[in-house]
Amino acid sequence: MTERVVLAYSGGLDTSVAIPYLAEKTGAEVIAVAVDVGQGGEDMNVIRQRAIDCGAVESEVVDARDEFAADYCLPAISANALYMDRYPLVSALSRPLIVKHLVTAARQHGGTIVSHGCTGKGNDQVRFEVGLGALAPDLKVVAPARDFAWTRDKAIAYAEEKGLPIDVTAKSPYSIDQNLWGRAVETGFLEDIWNGPIEDVYSYTSNPAEPRDPDEVVITFDGGVPVAIDGETVTPFQAIAELNRRAGAQGVGRLDMVEDRLVGIKSREVYEAPGAIALITAHQELEAVTVERDVARFKKSVDQRWAELAYDGLWFSPLKHALDAFIADTQKHVSGEVRLTLHGGRAVVTGRRSESSLYDFGMATYDTGDTFDQSLAKGFVQLWGLPSRMAAARDARLGGPSA
Repeated sequence: MTERVVLAYSGGLDTSVAIPYLAEKTGAEVIAVAVDVGQGGEDMNVIRQRAIDCGAVESEVVDARDEFAADYCLPAISANALYMDRYPLVSALSRPLIVKHLVTAARQHGGTIVSHGCTGKGNDQVRFEVGLGALAPDLKVVAPARDFAWTRDKAIAYAEEKGLPIDVTAKSPYSIDQNLWGRAVETGFLEDIWNGPIEDVYSYTSNPAEPRDPDEVVITFDGGVPVAIDGETVTPFQAIAELNRRAGAQGVGRLDMVEDRLVGIKSREVYEAPGAIALITAHQELEAVTVERDVARFKKSVDQRWAELAYDGLWFSPLKHALDAFIADTQKHVSGEVRLTLHGGRAVVTGRRSESSLYDFGMATYDTGDTFDQSLAKGFVQLWGLPSRMAAARDARLGGPSA
């Protein structure tokens, strides 16, 4: 029986060339699977047909936009997930979802091999293959660009030789990956980290330096989930898409950073994630109002580790699963409204309110109506500082570091 390869298909040059190439190299039939995670661009039915025209025996398009928003972006909001305290995991969040659908297709079509277009230098090879190992360890993996040293020049020559129905002349100066959660741009002149990005790099965001009126938006959360914008009920997909539009129009969410890749190299990346940055900013503020102090302090380390696990391709790992449970418990009272002003490339919180708020006006005010018993403070301060005072007295007696 002929083996079948399930290919993660984007419709571009590299994965289109991979279809006949994989058939030649492995002797297997190729099943192309394109997953729509809100990346935009070409019509997905055009992409589906292109795979057939390039030699795939089956071609599927999976509309996973709502699933991506609800099951991958929402957990990232709950975790305030920012890798290196900045990057909202644009590409990393989509990979485990794509892996899940590749496994589903392999089971449906009798596939024994899974293929992707990643190189040996990037993070995505790890995300795909570690995810596959967790969900379907029986499936083999072939990565033409990595395993067969497949360069772009070779791909173009091969496409011309085979007469593949794809434009092999159009070439962006950048490498771009985009989805609902944001957009990632690298390579070209950006590889010189002294070169500043130009406006041509950006697509999801407008120039924040251009004059425009600010935009005020109120985001409503229920249990950590954004459920309304300016009072209008939204799905997770609608919330992200609307804030991509409104925050993007104000230039919010641009990032230019040198990033620590999982494979050990540093890489210059330019990101734009307007909806992600606006939503995480609002969510962080609502947590500040509704989450108890020690839980909030501990959650910061959990959030950081969660982001690292997602970035490192360990979405399906036991630790990630355990952290999900902790984070879910912290979100029980993260309900309320946050008002943001979007302007000049920034999302600035200007108001917050919640029925679950731990902020007590009477305890906080310095004016009439103060309910804080200040007579308790003197003894508290003395007891709180007692260990330090005892250590200082010891050091003075023994001629230690504080003497």
